Amino acid sequence: MNPFLHLPSLRDALARLPIGLIPLQMLTLLAPHARAQDADTQVALARQSLPTVEITGNYANAVGTSDAASQGTVTAKLLESRPTLRPAEVLEFVPGVIVTQHSGDGKANQYFLRGFNLDHGTDFATCVDGMPVNMPTHAHGHGYSDLNWLIPELVNRISYKKGPYFADEGDFASAGAAHIDLFDQLPRGVGSVTLGQNGYRRALLANSSAMASGQLLYAVEAAHNDGPWDSPEKFHRFNGVLRYATRTDDSRAAFTAMAYNAGWNSTDQIPLRAVQSGLVGRFGNLDPTDGGQTSRYSLSYALQRTLTDGRFSVDAYVIRSTLDLFSNFTFFSENPVDGDQFEQAERRRVMGLTSSRAWDHSLAGHDSTTTVGLQLRHDRLDPVGLYSTVARRRTATTQESRVRQTSLGLYAENSTQWTPWLRSIAGLRADRFSFRVDSSIAQNSGSQGAGIASPKLSLVFGPWDKTELFINYGHGFHSNDARGTTATVTAKPPHDPVDRVNALVRSRGGELGLRTEIIPGLQSSLALWQLTLGSELLFVGDAGETEPNRASKRYGIEWNNHYAARPWLFFDADLSLSHARFTQADPAGDQIPGAIRTVASFGVTVADRGPWSGQFQLRYFGPRPLIEDGSQNSKATTLAYLRAGYRVSKDVKVALDVFNLFDKQASDIDYYYGSRLKGEAADVDDIHFHPVEPRSVRLTVSMNF
Repeated sequence: MNPFLHLPSLRDALARLPIGLIPLQMLTLLAPHARAQDADTQVALARQSLPTVEITGNYANAVGTSDAASQGTVTAKLLESRPTLRPAEVLEFVPGVIVTQHSGDGKANQYFLRGFNLDHGTDFATCVDGMPVNMPTHAHGHGYSDLNWLIPELVNRISYKKGPYFADEGDFASAGAAHIDLFDQLPRGVGSVTLGQNGYRRALLANSSAMASGQLLYAVEAAHNDGPWDSPEKFHRFNGVLRYATRTDDSRAAFTAMAYNAGWNSTDQIPLRAVQSGLVGRFGNLDPTDGGQTSRYSLSYALQRTLTDGRFSVDAYVIRSTLDLFSNFTFFSENPVDGDQFEQAERRRVMGLTSSRAWDHSLAGHDSTTTVGLQLRHDRLDPVGLYSTVARRRTATTQESRVRQTSLGLYAENSTQWTPWLRSIAGLRADRFSFRVDSSIAQNSGSQGAGIASPKLSLVFGPWDKTELFINYGHGFHSNDARGTTATVTAKPPHDPVDRVNALVRSRGGELGLRTEIIPGLQSSLALWQLTLGSELLFVGDAGETEPNRASKRYGIEWNNHYAARPWLFFDADLSLSHARFTQADPAGDQIPGAIRTVASFGVTVADRGPWSGQFQLRYFGPRPLIEDGSQNSKATTLAYLRAGYRVSKDVKVALDVFNLFDKQASDIDYYYGSRLKGEAADVDDIHFHPVEPRSVRLTVSMNF
């Protein structure tokens, strides 16, 4: 009996596929296995069995370069050619990921992937140059991933993974992970100025130069934007990056300092009835004092070294961040006189270390690599709190906590090439978390600890006829907000009793995949996946307490295609279909609010046709259920971006970016809940939406030096 085929959703999904889409080898080799392996190991093994492949397209996803069909790398070519409305949209280069916003541009974005509304980052781990982006026990949402401090021009590549199959991925990585690497050295210095509609202005200066035995890179960015909102956003940010990197034939080391500061006014989601009645327009708001300020400062060190018998790497970092966020989502439900505005605030320090050692050796006469790794992180919040406010003035403290949170992850993994057509990757990960919470509500103070082990196993078959097959299976987890693990009463009066939540929640996932290059110039991959979660517990920042949700199951299929038609012409087409349901019965229904069903994207890149270049991107973001019974659903959103570039001379280039090319009236995000407008006698359940920005144009003039 084959247990993998008895996973009901995978079995059912296979039954719905045309038989021509299921390779015979996959049907005969299905087994409950998955794998995880670090990038250095996979490249070393690929070089042993495959010829070197020169990558000229937008994605480095050649046969033999990954451990799963859904794993890959975004190249600098795409990062340079595709326009982004916001810095975090670089994650949309990961096939199947959607990035939106429901508030001001200084706040972390909303992320969607594989049937998840990931909120601000939960269940999708993001890392920049060895530093984690996800912030646990955050004032606004657990796993909060703010990428507004990222300068897209400094991004060298994005390596992405999906599913809990990789031993080196821990907390927040059940749905996937993205590792963003920055340049050590720029090909040439760049200075650019961007002007756009609605008061958009941006200036960037970046360069690198030889210094002693290494390269000194610096970048300075300043930007301002009012947006299309009736109440101008007045978003302003300042970014600075300073890096010193050295490189030899067998090692690379880098010291990096970053600084970021931003402030803004918010136009949050508004109820549909307010627009239909004429109370506000589509770009209006009901509390013009919403907004926020944030900052982030970091120091990091990275070292990678190639040894005679393997590789060694270490990343160490210190981060200091602040956030003061003012929001009002229910308007006059709790306070009919002054309104329901509240503040979420935190002061955070993070210290961490990540290290791994890989040994190349022989196992029973076969080429093998064994890797062990350590990941240590400590967060100190002094404090993290929720406050009642009026026009950004604090009037009461709902709950204020000082939190100490430490996590330690250890993993070991072995990758062995058993035959020219069979490779296995087996791993085991162990994580331990400890929490200490000192709350202004005495009953919610306390200490907790928890541990979890996560096995991983994978098989790779091939290549045959430039085609390889993958079987991935693994256990993962996500942590919960530390405050929920110690809380015994609700944060808001009358402080009703609540149960403490589990600190760690297990996930289990499996994937069957195929990747082929049988058609010259085309890299195509197909992945059939499933993921279950023991619970979707989340800390709800605006309520100040943990909201328990039921166990869930998701499954789906992804089809990614990257085609180099000519040395100057590239096509990218991706399709993702997902099915998400709660698995525990409840009269409310079994649909998961915000669970995305369909994502499709199509892109065309034209590179260096004489002085011209360009990129067109079309993105479809399908409907989502808004409540458990499925009676309320969002509409689909389809957006197109366009970039046209012209090189005036060797050193000067002009680029015209058009966002929302067809000027669609759609939503960035929709919610369904109760709120009360001024003059209403009671709460009204309604769709609350944040509109996509209308068509806008930005012109960039850049100069190399």
